Parts: sequence; structure tokens; C-alpha cells
Amino acid sequence: MTATLIWILVALVAIGLYLSWTAGRLDRLHARIDAARAALDAQLLRRASVAQELATSGVLDPAASIVLYEAAHAARQAEEEQREFAESELSQALRAVFADPGQVDEVRAAPGGEAAVTELAEAVRRVPMARRFHNDAVRAARALRRHRKVRWFRLAGHAPFPLAFEMDDEPPAALVERAA
Repeated sequence: MTATLIWILVALVAIGLYLSWTAGRLDRLHARIDAARAALDAQLLRRASVAQELATSGVLDPAASIVLYEAAHAARQAEEEQREFAESELSQALRAVFADPGQVDEVRAAPGGEAAVTELAEAVRRVPMARRFHNDAVRAARALRRHRKVRWFRLAGHAPFPLAFEMDDEPPAALVERAA
């Protein structure tokens, strides 16, 4: 009788340790999502700021400046629900403004243009990487939260279900080629 109780107690402790380890793993994944989201937000803000700065610098033609400024301003001011759409519009505006490789050359020829193009190219290049890191963390947390043990024992607590950040982040080809 005593041996049976000891084995039951050992089994319960082992199950408890396993569930605790799983909950800790899930907590670390949620922390990783938060850190990746902060990095993504920083890269998106940097891209919008550089685009807005370039639009107001006077090196672009007036129509391109207006298009780029409005898209960058909308991306910086967007509410959380509209953020993906606004950032996609900024990507489209960047591709429209820098569709012609000659436009990149004109900006580079202007005073301070070389630094502006380099900074914009770096910002545009970093956004897809930051988004990929964020979405990978979201995917890992979702996979773990789908397990029965996580749902049955409510190991996720009150943490919201993680959502991926889906946007058009394709960089303008002319800008990326010239910056490389």
C-alpha cells in the first residue's frame, strides 16, 4: 500500500514538473514575441521616419514627395488595427517612388543624398527580417498552444493568442540594388 502511494506521488511530481517546464517554455516564447514585436516596431518606425525625412528634404520631385510623405505619415500615425495596411501602403509608395533606377541616382547626386539612400536602403532591408523573426516566434508559440496539455491545464494563462504581422514588405528593387 505504501509503495503504491509513493509511486503515485512520484508520478504526480513528474507530471507537475513536466507541466511547469512546459508553462515556462510557453512564457519564454511569449517574452520572445514581445521582444520581436518591439524590434519590428522600431524597424517600422525607422523606415517611416527615414522615408518622411527624405520626402521633406527636397531632393525628390513634388509628386513623389507628397506620395512618400503621406504614406510615411500614415504609417507613423496608424492605430494598431490599421498598422499592417498602413505599412503595406508605405511599401507600395516606396516601390512607386523608386521604381526607376534613375530616381535613386538623382537622390544620390543631391547633397546628403548618398547618406539618405543608404539609410533608407538599410531600413527597408531590415523590416522583412524583423517581421520574419516576429512571425517565427508567433508560429512557435501557436504550435505549443495547440497542444492538448496546454489547453487542458490552461498553461497559457490569460495571455492573448499571438497574432502574426502580415504586410507587404517587398523593397524597391532599384533602391536595394543601388545600395548593395
